[in-house]
Amino acid sequence: MSVKPEDFFKNIISHSKEYGYIFQSSEIYDGLSAVYDYGQNGAELKKNIREYWWKAMVQLHDNIVGIDAAIFMHPTVWKASGHVDAFNDPLIDNKDSKKRYRADVLIEEHVAKIEDKIKKEVEKAAKRFENFDEAMFRSTNARVVEYQNKINEINNRFKTALNENNLAEVRQIIIDCEIVCPISGSRNWTDVRQFNLMFSTAMGSVSEEASTIYLRPETAQGIFVNYLNVQKTGRMKIPFGIAQTGKAFRNEIVARQFIFRMREFEQMEMQFFVKPGTENHWYDYWKENRLKWHLSLGLGKENYKYHDHLKLAHYAKAACDIEFQFPFGFKELEGIHSRSDFDLKQHEEHSGKKLQYFDVEENKSYVPYVVETSVGLDRLFLSILSAAYKEELLENGETRVVLSLPPALAPTKVAIFPLVKKDGLPELAEKIVSKLKFDFNVAYDEKDTVGKRYRRQDAIGTPYCITVDHQSLEDNCVTIRNRDTMQQERINIDALHAYLEDRVTLKSLLKQL
Repeated sequence: MSVKPEDFFKNIISHSKEYGYIFQSSEIYDGLSAVYDYGQNGAELKKNIREYWWKAMVQLHDNIVGIDAAIFMHPTVWKASGHVDAFNDPLIDNKDSKKRYRADVLIEEHVAKIEDKIKKEVEKAAKRFENFDEAMFRSTNARVVEYQNKINEINNRFKTALNENNLAEVRQIIIDCEIVCPISGSRNWTDVRQFNLMFSTAMGSVSEEASTIYLRPETAQGIFVNYLNVQKTGRMKIPFGIAQTGKAFRNEIVARQFIFRMREFEQMEMQFFVKPGTENHWYDYWKENRLKWHLSLGLGKENYKYHDHLKLAHYAKAACDIEFQFPFGFKELEGIHSRSDFDLKQHEEHSGKKLQYFDVEENKSYVPYVVETSVGLDRLFLSILSAAYKEELLENGETRVVLSLPPALAPTKVAIFPLVKKDGLPELAEKIVSKLKFDFNVAYDEKDTVGKRYRRQDAIGTPYCITVDHQSLEDNCVTIRNRDTMQQERINIDALHAYLEDRVTLKSLLKQL
């Protein structure tokens, strides 16, 4: 079914609430902006995504280990990392709508619109290929070149302005590109200002004696300050990695697009410590490795692309994003960064402690370089949800809403139905539940017709449904239905465990890596 992107996204948000995936935080008190709670199905899906990342990152690599660092850290950590002085977003207000926007996002979205024009020109030319003469070719090519030149000009100006922290030039780019406020439609913009994103709080029993500390805006620093502890206690040899998942907090002024940009979110990060001079090799390795991991989810290769950063962070030698095609366009999903030795050297300087690695083979000590992979768990959740949500028009004219989640990540792996609530069918169905529930998340449902139960599980995203009927009492077989194909087959009850093991466990995904 063809649905406008904005309506499609609204349908996903509505579906998330209706089927227990995501709720607005503190909803009974009118909610808290840009903060969300994960419901019973959302918590399961999130846990499964996190576990798949952890197993792929830690369990499958013999030189990567995991830690769980505290959210609260010594305030000097954030001074050393540069967050106190440089963790800012460039913000601009529209005087007519009174709305605030990230200036960089306005410019990036404007560039994306020009890229869409190029795509449409190419698609239009492809449709007219048979009658496409030389004059038409020159005309189309001229327009494409014109659009590309505009993109290059904007990107070059924007990159220079950011590198020089020239906020007046950033505003001028917005003016020159004739970018309007989506609400008011006007170009009545204020100056661009920087806004620090860290949340601060106080630690101490008496307010006068309290020390200002910060809620961590990223999980990476907990890895850096523990790197030597892990290396020594784990007897780790370069190259090696340290992984971590956990909450981070950013005071996003322009938080939007559901769970894409929130004030409280979860990161899954891995810092890979390498010998200086080998960082380019490992940067390329992790770019390829992480894209392969995303592709293993089966959401479509066409939905991913690399995007090199125009402006590098203060610590980076190289940086790129793996972007995903969300309902609102290609946006950052995961970042891969070559961080050089910036972080460890900064912590050496501010702490007064040596953070060097002694290389036995080289017979010398040095501060390792770092290659980072960092993915937002909530954004990953949204990417999977967006790709999985489908509204299908069936042959009988009905609409089927289905979440085609990767089976290994689905909250419920299998739902078991007795055909009717009598004749011993519920008892047999419950026996099957008892056999499977120790290894799989199983649902039992006996309410409504089997057809309605199928539709309910389709909407939840359950990959398989098992129906126990009267014949099951005679031949010990049940009917198992596939969510995506709606195909059914008979299978012996004793073979169910092995059948599901091959199809709905994380092993089925891990084998692809």
